[in-house]
Amino acid sequence: MNKKEEVAPDVIVIGSGVGGGTSALRLAQRGLNVLVLERGDYLPREADNWSPKAVYVDRKYVGEDTWLDGDNRPFSPSIYYNVGGASKFFGCTMIRFRERDFEEVSHFEGVSPAWPITYHDLEPYYVQAERLYHTHGSAGIDPTEAPRSSPFLLPGLVSDPPMVALMEKVRRQGFKPFPQPAAIRMAPSGACIRCDTCDGYPCQVEAKADAEISVVQPALATGRVVLRTRTQVHRLILSDDGKNVTGVEVEHDGSREVLSARIIILSASAVNSAALLLKSACPQAPNGVANSSGVVGRHYMAHNNTALMAVSASKNETHFQKTIAMNDFYFGDKEFPHPMGCIHSLGKLKAGMMTAANKWVPDFVNAFIAARSFDWWIMSEDLPDPDNRVTVENGMIKLDTKRNNLRAHKELVKRMTRMMRKAGLPLILTKLMPAASTSHQCGTVRFGKDSSTAALDPFCRAFDHRNLFVVDASFFPSSAAVNPALTIAAQALRVADHIATEDFGIITTRTSESQLHHI
Repeated sequence: MNKKEEVAPDVIVIGSGVGGGTSALRLAQRGLNVLVLERGDYLPREADNWSPKAVYVDRKYVGEDTWLDGDNRPFSPSIYYNVGGASKFFGCTMIRFRERDFEEVSHFEGVSPAWPITYHDLEPYYVQAERLYHTHGSAGIDPTEAPRSSPFLLPGLVSDPPMVALMEKVRRQGFKPFPQPAAIRMAPSGACIRCDTCDGYPCQVEAKADAEISVVQPALATGRVVLRTRTQVHRLILSDDGKNVTGVEVEHDGSREVLSARIIILSASAVNSAALLLKSACPQAPNGVANSSGVVGRHYMAHNNTALMAVSASKNETHFQKTIAMNDFYFGDKEFPHPMGCIHSLGKLKAGMMTAANKWVPDFVNAFIAARSFDWWIMSEDLPDPDNRVTVENGMIKLDTKRNNLRAHKELVKRMTRMMRKAGLPLILTKLMPAASTSHQCGTVRFGKDSSTAALDPFCRAFDHRNLFVVDASFFPSSAAVNPALTIAAQALRVADHIATEDFGIITTRTSESQLHHI
């Protein structure tokens, strides 16, 4: 333990991903001392970072957890324990929710509930989060784009020539593709080399603006943040009256201790945050911490996702492919007047990645297809079902989830298939991602205005315990149809400002550009 760790923290943050890292940085900027607890360690920079075999076949960087599915069958989830969390492997997409996503929305198979805050409550923090995460974008093209109080500071990504040509054919069909908002440190401020190992891989040259690079490192540089790695949290301990969290029981290198701070922020991911609250059940909270409403662990969502490969007769020489998004069908069309979702390009698929998903296909076939494919991610909203849930059985996490709203997703896949064929790509291959997928996990500790139907208030403070906050995608009451990362970061900034003012009496002012780690 170094000298800095001897200073009692004002706030303990559990998790160093987008929610935890962003919270820690803003709290430090407000003058508070923060202790961040990370279950994993720093991810090594090494050749395997960009190896399809290491990342996709051997799953070298995936946590060693075993969970149960709804039929009590064990499986190995794609979960990551390292500084920066899952953002070390994300595709850099940093896109805002649509304005309507914060409202009640009718879908083909049900209703997506309204959030307890509006888009305009979060909009100033979206601006700040985009700047923190070096987000490139071009406003005014996306047909569903919400109002902005400030433009992107960094220009939209430029596509490689084959993608430019394909998008021209798409525009001729009447659609409006736009540069995908992306958290990438391009030159001159960053070292991005526009490689073909971005989506799903850790960045060997630290050009991906993940949570470690964008917020954890700047937080540590303030001198007010201490990061303890290889430190697993086992439970939260409550006061005798149950109104406060008085201790965080942790294990480091086989030794256990109890840590304490005035404020506790839980940011361990939707599954693990819910599981920790449930594991912390005690006489004061017999159904789990923050769970008098009974919603903790329920309403699990992770989007309906399909990977689509549009295969050309000739080779696709695109190297840096993750540059385009399309929202033309986000809220439906005349043929299917219900929300369908978002389409965006994937990082270039490789033969090794396909082998991991399709072991029965010969390698030479995978290589032939991968060399000629344009690769897309098709994402639709799944609806919050209380029976899609996280529980803990005999100390083991159980993820019981069933698909819903799949008709809308199939309609979106149909439209993308038609679009690509009209653009001259005759062979379309699709793969629906498993229902138990843990990417984009959200919804298990929902926030709201009513303590009988939500675990958290609109500032993510637990209704049951006044010094506990949950700041990761757990708080989402709906999943919308875009990557959750930017919304997590924006709410983390909003919550941290609220904590500084309401719990520590710090009068907050507009954060300076230098504090924002402005580029």
